[in-house]
Amino acid sequence: MNEPATQPMTTEEYEQLLHANLVRVFGERDRARRRAAIAELYASDAVLYEPDSVASGHQAIDQAVETLLTQLPPAFVFTAQGPVVGHHGVARLRWHAGPVDGPVAVAGTDVAHVTAGRIQSLYVLLDPAGR
Repeated sequence: MNEPATQPMTTEEYEQLLHANLVRVFGERDRARRRAAIAELYASDAVLYEPDSVASGHQAIDQAVETLLTQLPPAFVFTAQGPVVGHHGVARLRWHAGPVDGPVAVAGTDVAHVTAGRIQSLYVLLDPAGR
């Protein structure tokens, strides 16, 4: 018997998922809230690829984000730049980060592979400094 086809994600669903990841995971300093967001937004076997490290599974992803956030000043925030673009299980979000009212300290792009509405893998691509 054939199973019903899974409906493809809409642009709005990609937008919601990647914005939630930026705010509720990478922008969340409260560990309990961040862990809850990771459990909601990421597949259980998800992998986070950062330029210098790889984290597999919810606990490792939480630890990678915790390590990042402890190195940043409290007023450091991540802000989406432009729309999320996605189709066929792949989406990208451009972002920048820095002090709330200060200059941009870093910019980059998140590229997510999405399965069943959850992030299966996330590649964090950092823009070269000064560009």
